[in-house]
Amino acid sequence: MTSALLTDRYELTMIDAALAEGHALRPSVFELFARRLPTGRRYGVVAGTGRLLELLRDFRFGQKELAFLKREKVVSSSTLDWLEAYRFSGSIRGYAEGELYFPNSPILVVEASFAEAVILETLALSVLNYDSAVASAAARMVSAAGGRPIAEMGSRRTGERSAVAAARAAYIAGFSSTSNLEAGREWGIPTMGTAAHAFTLLFDSEEAAFRAQVEAMGVGTTLLVDTYDIAQGVATAVKVAGRGLGAVRIDSGDLGVVAREVRAQLDELGAAHTRITVTNDLDEFAIAALRSAPVDSYGVGTSLVTGSGSPAAGMIYKLVAHLDSAGGWLPVGKKSEGKATVGGRKQPVRALREGVAAAEDIYVEDPPIGAGAGRPLLVDLVRDGEIVEERLGAAGIAAARAHHAAVMAELPVQALSLSRGEPAIPTRYL
Repeated sequence: MTSALLTDRYELTMIDAALAEGHALRPSVFELFARRLPTGRRYGVVAGTGRLLELLRDFRFGQKELAFLKREKVVSSSTLDWLEAYRFSGSIRGYAEGELYFPNSPILVVEASFAEAVILETLALSVLNYDSAVASAAARMVSAAGGRPIAEMGSRRTGERSAVAAARAAYIAGFSSTSNLEAGREWGIPTMGTAAHAFTLLFDSEEAAFRAQVEAMGVGTTLLVDTYDIAQGVATAVKVAGRGLGAVRIDSGDLGVVAREVRAQLDELGAAHTRITVTNDLDEFAIAALRSAPVDSYGVGTSLVTGSGSPAAGMIYKLVAHLDSAGGWLPVGKKSEGKATVGGRKQPVRALREGVAAAEDIYVEDPPIGAGAGRPLLVDLVRDGEIVEERLGAAGIAAARAHHAAVMAELPVQALSLSRGEPAIPTRYL
């Protein structure tokens, strides 16, 4: 399926006018970045890059798409011919997926003709704005969990395709699994899930429901114990599955108090190794509040897929340079109040001090070379129209997940605070 019409009309009308005036093929540089982080956040997490590259691979105008554009009189016939032949032939560099970003970080740098690059604006923003918002929220939840596993369970709280994207982004940021089967099939993410309250309510008794689940899934399953009375549910769960019961799930009540009561009851019943997992509208603050409770794992849904209050990362896509008539690179940028942009081709470097991130240094010219210069942030994503394959699929996700874990370890300790604050490191133009 083509991704070509996952875009805004004005991108095509710009190309139509630019082709007519002879400016459309002018070599240009676009950058995707966020002017600021969501209010109070100290860092953001880049996610969606692999998804964007796969969509770019399928960005083709076929006969159905061209017929629609012709029928709606969106562009001229000559522009329809240009679109029919469209294949991105430029280069894209960007922050590695899983990388941290800060205000004005050039997360994606697209170099191509104006027409080839501007047409990707909506596609790039729609993917990276959502996926990065989810990954940024997920990273905060993972930090709050302190090493305890978290499962993504938000499919019923967002659009069907957004649910798959959210599961992918959360996994990159450190979640352990997802309930979404399509995310498991498409991206190789571990899946989890057992039963809902409806399953228990189907049977004549809670015990009968538990027996059916254990017979189907084994004693290592997770039994949902709060359909009726939690204490009775725990007792019944151990009665049915024995001391080897894998886990119980709690989805209601004061989770901290209830988890302590359940832990004590399980231990008293001899099920000392039975784990406790909790759900019920968790976010990073609720998870942090449960840090001292005997909780073994968490399941998060609504808060995750909505970015925990920031459902879009606020990223923008701007032209920053193009070749002038004399063949030199001309920096360009907006001057409007509150929305000014810095023109010029840029090279970002993460300045480190004894292995700890100290600043986001953005060089408008080439950055210095040497051990003290910091860690260069741009990696190749597309070279002369050819996608870098290792950024795609399950292998790309595994690399992004590992990279994210490594860069989180670079953050200064205060960056992990959940309280509102300024970005963890400053952005400096050099």
